[in-house]
Amino acid sequence: MTLAKHHDTPPFADHKDLHNVIDATQLGDVPWQCFSAQYTGERPEVAPPWMDDEFEVWYRDPRAMAHNIITNPDYKDKINYVPYREYDASDATRQWKDFMSRDWSWKQADTISQDPETHGSTLVPIILGSDKTTVSVGTGNNEYYPLYASISNVRNNVRHVHHDALVIIGFLAIPQTDRSHSKDDTFRIFCRQLFHSSLSVILSSLRPVITTYEVMHCGDGHFRRIIYSPGPYIADYEEQLVLSCVVKHWCPKCIAVHTNLDGGGIYHTHEFTDFLINELHADVLWDEFGLIGDLPFTNDFPRADIHELLLFDLLHQLIKGAFKDHLVDWVAKYLKAIHGTKQSEEIMSDIDCRVAAVASFAGLRCFPQGRDFKQWTGDDSKALMKVFLLAIEGHVPQDMVHVFRPLLEFCYLVWRNIITKDTLIQIQDALHHFHHYCKIFDTVIPTFSLPRQHSMAHYVDMIRLFGAPNGLCSSITESKHIKAVKEPWRWLSRHNALGQMLVTNQHLDKLAASCVNFDAKWAQTVAALAHEVAVPDLRRLIRYFLFSQLNPDDARNPEDIPAAGLPRHKGKLQVFNSAATTFYAPSDLSGIGSMRHEHIRACPLWWNEYPHNDCVFINTDSDAEGMRGLEVARVICFFSFKHEWEVYPCALIQWFEKIGDCPDEDTGMWMVALSFHEDGSRDLAVIHIETVFCAAHLIPIYGSEYIPPSLKFYQSLDTFGSFYVNKYTDHHVFKIAS
Repeated sequence: MTLAKHHDTPPFADHKDLHNVIDATQLGDVPWQCFSAQYTGERPEVAPPWMDDEFEVWYRDPRAMAHNIITNPDYKDKINYVPYREYDASDATRQWKDFMSRDWSWKQADTISQDPETHGSTLVPIILGSDKTTVSVGTGNNEYYPLYASISNVRNNVRHVHHDALVIIGFLAIPQTDRSHSKDDTFRIFCRQLFHSSLSVILSSLRPVITTYEVMHCGDGHFRRIIYSPGPYIADYEEQLVLSCVVKHWCPKCIAVHTNLDGGGIYHTHEFTDFLINELHADVLWDEFGLIGDLPFTNDFPRADIHELLLFDLLHQLIKGAFKDHLVDWVAKYLKAIHGTKQSEEIMSDIDCRVAAVASFAGLRCFPQGRDFKQWTGDDSKALMKVFLLAIEGHVPQDMVHVFRPLLEFCYLVWRNIITKDTLIQIQDALHHFHHYCKIFDTVIPTFSLPRQHSMAHYVDMIRLFGAPNGLCSSITESKHIKAVKEPWRWLSRHNALGQMLVTNQHLDKLAASCVNFDAKWAQTVAALAHEVAVPDLRRLIRYFLFSQLNPDDARNPEDIPAAGLPRHKGKLQVFNSAATTFYAPSDLSGIGSMRHEHIRACPLWWNEYPHNDCVFINTDSDAEGMRGLEVARVICFFSFKHEWEVYPCALIQWFEKIGDCPDEDTGMWMVALSFHEDGSRDLAVIHIETVFCAAHLIPIYGSEYIPPSLKFYQSLDTFGSFYVNKYTDHHVFKIAS
């Protein structure tokens, strides 16, 4: 209705037209690929159905996805290209924040610098994350297994709030079988091997550029040698077991015995694991070292150790695990053991009332029914953490309060954006107090050797390796589930749901890349734009333009001014693909107001097929009539820049020169030819946008020669050298070009 009121037409005919335009967009486009896998091992006489099934894995090239992030100008000030060590200026103490301030990236950079072939290259570690998610329980257990990727160079705050720095690169297969075969060892081994082989195939495009650099034009305009490296992996405990090929209830990071995890143990390494697998029987590996005996996918890549790369998991290890699943449940068990069922339920009911009675506060979730509800989310657990300690005080012994306090302090300390040496000391102190006071639960809890609680012992070392955990935890992949999996699933029909989700995610990535492209308006340095439009003298042309603008009364040709006398521009340019012109035009196309509005385009890729650079009339003499006061030029690009607080909207053009001083006698049209300097270089100029009068249409002077049938319309301005100025495009041009 709004468009109709303004006598305009919608940009898209229908939803199919919109989708076709998005499909044609090249920005952010990384196509989906697929491979299938099938069981090829020994088969029993009566094979279960899963052995005959083919399992599809859909993925996108992680190298291309990383390339899109690195070259994205939106991240130009949000990426660290070199490892660094950060110190507090006030007391010179070390602090950890973003990934590149950590010891792991420093060590990796040292390794690649020792190779003369890769010395000086920029390290780009690839962060991965995977986690199964259920999109609907009510209509069936619809599970998907998304795989996400990011680059470690992006700063934590950017990745934490997404900004499309975390992207979906795959949907892993979830083999299904009937209940009678779901616990078979053969089926479990196949699932695990399918997982690792799938990751190895998906990441295979990275293998050549882990040891040999590639040159890339980064988002900040600089060219760099890029060396990739398998980076940290975001996963919950169950996923970490699959990744590290470690037995349940054991630690995937160290070799501590599962019955006494906090008793200590050296860290796993892939060299040590390979040695054990080669030397020991499978039963010994399982019982004494908690190793399954398979090799993880990281063995296929240099400089990769999955045990080292497994990251913190604040959400599942601390919030859902140590707090909600452990301590909150232990309180209920303790009260029941001390007070009996009836009185303990009365106490828990009062605790629920206390939780429900907490006053509202910005950002604090309310619990109208207390904490006793079935479906818990990560946000519910985070909110309960903020109020539960005070809700139980008075109902439980003080030592139990002392258990919650160090756990909460531990969580909030590791949540900090910047972690200092003092913070690490406080984290260790909180962990010590937590272990000390946990003993109050020993009457109701048979063992404290719990993997999720034990993971807290590794946080200090992991912070030194990988920095502050808040930008590298499973909360960001859980949140990404909503945008990449759950919302697309709700939007689509249930027929071939995965296929529709793949297309939806591809469309979303293209739209996100296009938005960055539109918002950036092609902001570039002068050198970058000069390279893009193949005009090496662009900086000199801008200086000529500035001299004319700043000295309008100076009759000298700027080309005759010594370089030292010309103004300089050192800032960025805002580049535009089109400009709009509005002018008085007494013609039928203008409407009653006699004003015409048209767009002039200088687009490097029109409809993702060909460059579109319009020609224009330039007003050179306002007192002369018609073509005698106008010149014709072709727009190479539109841009603007700020000089001494004033914005100059400009156009880079190539001049045409008139052939003769009157129109052609036969056609009645003016003729023009491309203008060149005596040395054969193009006659270029930077002009103010206000000197553009309107668009001009040129038709080649074909002569009597045949033209190739393969010649396209968008090639004519580049193929021919002389043209007619078409005066029949509309009544307005007919008047000025006659």
